[in-house]
Amino acid sequence: MNSQNGFLLSYIKYGENDAVLHCFTEEDGFQSYFLKGIYAKRNKKKALLLPLSKLNFSLNPIKGNGIQTISKFEMVKSNDIYTDIKCNTVVFFVSDFLNQNLKHENKNHNIFFCLEEFIDELENENYQSHLIFLIKILKIQGVAPLINNGKFLDPETGTFTFESTHQLFTEDISTIWKTVLSVENPYQIKIHSTFRKDFLDSILVYFHYHITDFRIPTSLEVIQQIFE
Repeated sequence: MNSQNGFLLSYIKYGENDAVLHCFTEEDGFQSYFLKGIYAKRNKKKALLLPLSKLNFSLNPIKGNGIQTISKFEMVKSNDIYTDIKCNTVVFFVSDFLNQNLKHENKNHNIFFCLEEFIDELENENYQSHLIFLIKILKIQGVAPLINNGKFLDPETGTFTFESTHQLFTEDISTIWKTVLSVENPYQIKIHSTFRKDFLDSILVYFHYHITDFRIPTSLEVIQQIFE
């Protein structure tokens, strides 16, 4: 029997009592698992199906070309981020983002560690941590901007220039990018609330240019409203 640790990204009800779980696992990257009986009336474990909850799965051996079935699962670590509306909104946004954009990602310990670090930041009520996390993902993917003396980030080329090339990438927004990319612990940076919406929009524009088949999370509007 195989055992896996993974972060739950999303799940879909299948039939009356079953579900298909989409997870990012430590050893195999993005995986989908079949979970029987989770919606049965006496099954209390459906309460563990929370976005980005870290779970340990025991998996039955795979048969044929089907997806693996979970025999049992437990939460690795419980936390209080789901009781805070701002944290909860950030969690839903990031899980939505990863679920749509990591579908072809194989084993990647850097992304897995980055997720653990991000959850720790949320537990400490760092409500801007998703902004830093997304840029960390760009660095892991090897497509983060290259720092030079330019004042404006060109999202298409991934370099800083001396003239603006995109209306979102003002000198202020470009300076935040450069700071996040250059400091040792970017989670300690305080991004002023007046810049957070445009900064997040600029990150999504950058992803659009540099990540194949990038999809904007459906929860974007919700997170923008919460932090207005």
